[in-house]
Parts: sequence; C-alpha cells; structure tokens
Amino acid sequence: MGLLDVINISHSFGDKSLYREASFELFKGEHMGVVGRNGTGKTTLLNSLIGEVIPDVGEIRWQKGIKVGYLDQHAKIDKEVMVFDYLKTAFIELYKTESELNKIYENMMFDSSEKMLDKAADYQSLLENSGFYEIESRILKVADGLGITALGMDSKLDKLSGGQRAKVILAKLLLEEPNVLLLDEPTNFLDKEHVEWLTDHLRAYDGTFIVISHDFDFLDKITTCICDIEFCTIKKYSGNISKFIELKGLRREGYIREFEAQKKQIKKYEDYISKNKARASTANMAKSRQKQLDKIDRIPPPETAPKPHFHFSSLAISAQKSLVVKDLEIGYYYPLLPKLNFKVESGQKIVITGFNGIGKSTLLKTLIHQISAISGKYKFADNVKMGFFEQDLNWKNPAQTPIQIIADEFPKQSQSQIRRYLAQCGLKAASTIQSVSTLSGGEQAKVKICSLMLTKSNFLILDEPTNHLDGDAKEVFKNELINWEGNMILVSHESSFYEEWADKIVNIEDLSEIKPNVIK
Repeated sequence: MGLLDVINISHSFGDKSLYREASFELFKGEHMGVVGRNGTGKTTLLNSLIGEVIPDVGEIRWQKGIKVGYLDQHAKIDKEVMVFDYLKTAFIELYKTESELNKIYENMMFDSSEKMLDKAADYQSLLENSGFYEIESRILKVADGLGITALGMDSKLDKLSGGQRAKVILAKLLLEEPNVLLLDEPTNFLDKEHVEWLTDHLRAYDGTFIVISHDFDFLDKITTCICDIEFCTIKKYSGNISKFIELKGLRREGYIREFEAQKKQIKKYEDYISKNKARASTANMAKSRQKQLDKIDRIPPPETAPKPHFHFSSLAISAQKSLVVKDLEIGYYYPLLPKLNFKVESGQKIVITGFNGIGKSTLLKTLIHQISAISGKYKFADNVKMGFFEQDLNWKNPAQTPIQIIADEFPKQSQSQIRRYLAQCGLKAASTIQSVSTLSGGEQAKVKICSLMLTKSNFLILDEPTNHLDGDAKEVFKNELINWEGNMILVSHESSFYEEWADKIVNIEDLSEIKPNVIK
C-alpha cells in the first residue's frame, strides 16, 4: 500500500465526465506531476484528495497518520497579521512547547523535583532536535527564496496583492514540511529567479509531493513520475516529463488502434444483426450476436479537445506616440515606485518585467483607469481603444455561465454567435452552460480571452494571460500576439513565451529614470 491509493474513482459535472473508474497510487518519496488539457479535472483531483470534492463513486485512501499540506491560494487568513508572524505559525506546536517549558521554569521556584527537571529536559531536547532555535533563519531563507523579504516581513497581509499573499501561503506550507505537499500551479505568481529557487527546493525535497503545472520545464526538473488525465482516465507514468511525452505518444497510438479495432468489430456485429434479424432462418444467430454486442465493454472515443483559434481584430493607430507617461506615481496608499517616465511608439509590443509586488499590475490598472494615479499624468493617443486581460479570475457573478457573461458584456451578439466564439476559444459546449466558478482556471481564462476577442481595440494590455493556459492554447495565443498589428503592454513571468517576439523587454524599475523615452 502506498501513501495514497486512489481506487476506481468516477466523477462528473452535469453531463461532463472527468474520470471513469480511474486508479493510481502515490508512494513515499515520489515527486508527482499532474498534467492534462484545461478542463480535464486536475484541480478537481487535488480537491478530491483533501476531501473538498467527493467523487461520484470509488475510494480515496490515505495511509493513517499522514500529514497533507495543500496550497490553497484563496485560503482565508487573518489579514491583520504581519508576514513574519504568519510564517511563524508554521511552527505553532514548537512555540506551544516553548511556552510549556517556560511555565515549568517559572514553577521551579516552588517545585524543583526530579520529575519537573526531567520534564524540562525532555521539552528542551525536543526543541533542540526540532531546530527550534533556527526557526527565524529558516523562515528568512524560504521568504528570501520566494521574494517575500522584499515585500517587508513586517507588512500586514491585507496590504499585499493576491499574488503576494499566495507566495506567503506557499512559504508557510514549505516551512511546515508535511508528509505530502499538494501544489496547484505554484509558479503562477513567481518571478523567474523565484521559480528557480522553488525548483531547487522541490528537487531536494525529502518528502512526497503532487504538483499541477503547465510549465513543462519546471515539471521536467522536479518530477519522478507523471499522472496524465486524458480519455476520462488517470494514467501514471514513471520518469520525468520528457519520458512521459515519449510514452504518452505510444500509448495514445495504441489507444486509437484499440478503439478503431473495436469500432470495426461493433459495426461488423451491427451489420450482421441488421441483415439477419428479420429472417426466421437466421434470427437466432442475430440474437446471439446481439448478446455478444451487448457484452462489449465499449472504449470511449479518443477525446479531441477543441483547439482554440484566437483572433484579435486590430484597429489602426494614426499617432506616432501611442502612449506618453510623465512623472507618474502609482500605488494605493503610497507610491510603489519612483516617478515613471516613458513613451510607447505606435505598433510597439512592450513586455514589462520585475519581481512580484513591485507594481506591474498596479501600473496596468492605472493605465486602464481602474485605479487612480497618485500624481503625474499619462496620455494615450486620441484614437486608442484598449483591450484588457486581468490575471485574477474574479467575476462579478460567479454563478453566471460563460454564455451569460459574454451576452451581458456584448448584448448585440446573438446566442449562436456567442456559442461560436466560445467554441473558437476552445470551450466545449458543456462548459459554456456551467457556472463560470465551476470551470478550470484554463477554461475561465479562455472566457476572458473570448471577451478580449470581441473588444474592438488597437492597444492590448495583458496581465499574466498565460497563467492557466495549457500548452496548446498558450502556443496559439502566442502566435496570435505575434501577428497582432496594434500596440501591446504585456506583463508575464514566462520569458519563453515572449522573448522571441517582443520589441522591448523592460524591467519596471528602469521606467523610473528621470529622463523620458526609456522605451525607444
């Protein structure tokens, strides 16, 4: 028996079947990656493992006494707590032990019996063996590796952005060192150097973990096995992602051959039954074939997920300067950066980088008038029409379906047109009539892209648009941005996504120079 046994689980959302009698095991020390197209049920699987989602049938069995830690980026936390104090809660049991030890020392003024001395010695030994006196340095090491110390260890959690809080939650989970880590897209809010730190940390991790990620480079370095969700099954492969890709191709070919052979056999039975059931001389034989046909355990057809075809219509920009920013201070309560000065020429595609929390998203939200500038000014060319992609998967009404969301935003579009656009973005028909909150992150991102496609624009402002997209969708999205003829400001932590085609890649701190025209 492994640390985890998943036994014949089946689960559906409405008419959408995710798994049918799927099984796999997780053994001590394994570093497992979970992959699959958007909407196949990767996050649902993790939620099932922690008991948040109950499969329709089947069993999920953890070994007794196993401590499981789950990265919940939306966990409810006390936002009044400071970052450092929150991270210290990873060692709450040791702090309780220290408190008990201090009480014993206080009581020794009245009771210094051998029993009390032994108890104090036991507590002291426990603290020393658990590395209690190195806790602060351990916290700072992890916080520095994930870029949290730059945010201020005495900052209150309510002052942090959603992505920054997600990093703090991840840090606490790593410090807790549970027997099994469950991580859902842990790199989404990390910069390149912090992804590298997490990669090294997980590669050296003595425990067991399961990681969902669309970043195959990341998975290739940290995994010892892969679980692939496809054809409503969960198939486990030994080795890293490179080995998996090789084996998966062979498996898919075998599955298709088996399906086609069975389809051929079924048709043969059906043709025989159709020709012979009406004749008295052959009716019994036809009934016998029908019984054989009924007993066949039919192989589900190979799923061909709809491949997205994104297309953004570009309006012309006549002005030479599409955007001019002068002495712009951005922030909420106080400036996050020195004054920003830069210009964007007509047709330029700009990528803005910089560590998380420095103000990249705040800059974009300021430019689209979602938040007010603290001081300074910026001006777009008169005929600029903006299209915006926000990284947070927040919806005004999470109970709405994708069809309802697009219909509210674009009331002139008919239901059939909206369905066609959503299908063009890679959403299955069943997904378009589900509550958007029940869709996977990738499917929700495609709803946002659909809205972007229907927005007539010539200046795209994109905040981490690839965070939740699978490999196929990401490649199609990249090619469409390459062909886009308008302006673009993109914030992204995936250098492999933009480095081949961006006109300029600028660290946001470099936009703080005194002289304008940082971007030329």
